[in-house]
Amino acid sequence: MIVLLVNDHLLKQAWPGFVTGKLSDVAGLVVAPALLALFFWRRADLAATVLTGVLFALVKTTETGAEAASQAWTLVAGPSRVLADSTDLLALPALALAWWVRRRSLAAGSSPRWRIIVTMPLAVLAVTATSAAPGPPTAAAVEVKDDRILVYADDFTIWESEDHAATWSSSSVPFDDLPPDIRSRLQDVKSPQAAACVPYQATRCYRVVPGLMAVEQSDDGGDTWHPSWSLSDGDERERLVRTYDDESGLRSMGLAVQAWRGGHVVVVANGLDGIVVRDEAGTWRRLGWPGNDPESPSVDLSPEMHVAIFLAACMLFGCAGAGLRRYHRLYLGFAAAACLSYLAVVNAHRFAGPIADLDVVVRLLGLMTIPVGFAVCIALIFTGRARPAPLAVGVLGAPLVYLSVYTPFHGWAAGTPAAYWAAVVLAVLLTALVLLPALTLIRRDARRASSPADSPPWAP
Repeated sequence: MIVLLVNDHLLKQAWPGFVTGKLSDVAGLVVAPALLALFFWRRADLAATVLTGVLFALVKTTETGAEAASQAWTLVAGPSRVLADSTDLLALPALALAWWVRRRSLAAGSSPRWRIIVTMPLAVLAVTATSAAPGPPTAAAVEVKDDRILVYADDFTIWESEDHAATWSSSSVPFDDLPPDIRSRLQDVKSPQAAACVPYQATRCYRVVPGLMAVEQSDDGGDTWHPSWSLSDGDERERLVRTYDDESGLRSMGLAVQAWRGGHVVVVANGLDGIVVRDEAGTWRRLGWPGNDPESPSVDLSPEMHVAIFLAACMLFGCAGAGLRRYHRLYLGFAAAACLSYLAVVNAHRFAGPIADLDVVVRLLGLMTIPVGFAVCIALIFTGRARPAPLAVGVLGAPLVYLSVYTPFHGWAAGTPAAYWAAVVLAVLLTALVLLPALTLIRRDARRASSPADSPPWAP
């Protein structure tokens, strides 16, 4: 535990690299089986150790496993990203050390389970700081040098074009090797707006608009300016805000002009959105980050996804509860606790503030309440003798509710529909189409259950 804390909080920040990365994996594999054993019966430590190794191997060798781990850890520690890296399998022998430590712990006189429960929150807090997903790069400066166009990102990556912004290549350069003026601009992203005139045509000039994703143009040497390009579409800007979760980084930060074929090319360092290019024909286009990296950020639809999951859970629990013959109040309490705990978990970041790690505590409490509430509700469905028709409506309707809520926003993220309000209206209409038939079926089942034909012989 001490190694995990020191390595993840101190050593990784001071000396990031192969050694500290693998040390983190080793420490995590020593701690994980003991924590996982809490979910098994006593003495089932072999199962916990084997399961830890299998899950670790799946996460580190498959993209699917890494993505699933990222989503799971996001619920615990906020936005996170787990990368598949087969070299991390070198840490698997640490499971043998975990097994040996666990066996000695069980042989001790005090309760090993109590010690695990006490140290579990500490273990979660230990790995939280290093699980956060790295932020996207920012195109902070651009220049023309020796007939090449160079765009500098704040992660010390240089994007280079030798064919007037038609194609691009990238390379990482140590910070100390960058030109002094570029280093100063990367160190201070609040540098003044850049402006440049067309070589051999001093009357045509361009400048970025401070604080906006926009470029202005002057045809009289800078005496007057008028818009040349801007991101005017409000929904497109909303997509970018959702993608990068940082509205302040969505601004044009610098530009450069290169003469070519009797015309000129303008390249704009457009902050988080990458690169904007004006070709020699005068057409502006958002290039973004060249190469369309498959790992580049996508539109963040997690709020809509969480709402869809919450409503689907309400549909499932509500329909099943409507068919209960007894234990209605007890069922309602646990169902509400499970659903509301989910909302608390996904919104735990809102609790971060004056009280340190309150958001992590909220997530931990919510993640403990959700499975308990779900398990109790399942037990009450059987012991309360739920009627099959409402239960079937809930089981079939829950995924339909999820799809009806989430699908329109997924389309909006891809550009169809273009307006966010249209996605909201479409989601409401589709959800209503699912709920109305479901409510009708449940109401008919309730009437049938209360009809005299279904009453016992001694009923009045």
